[in-house]
Amino acid sequence: MEKENNQYEDCTPCRIIGTGAFLGLGVFTYVSGHRQLREQEAIIRQSKGIFGMAARRAGITGLAATMMGVGAYRWFS
Repeated sequence: MEKENNQYEDCTPCRIIGTGAFLGLGVFTYVSGHRQLREQEAIIRQSKGIFGMAARRAGITGLAATMMGVGAYRWFS
């Protein structure tokens, strides 16, 4: 028996919706995360936790960039 080459391809509307969802999630994560950090900055600095403001900002930015990267990958793959 011959092995079938079943390669999955998304339809264009599926790509658009998937891309929009991940890009939107990335933007939302960035905006709301940084807004919450600004609002809670004094409390975070007083807590003397292991992660300071720079690490938290980097974490939120990294997560948002990852989501947007997944959206771009979804569009071009």
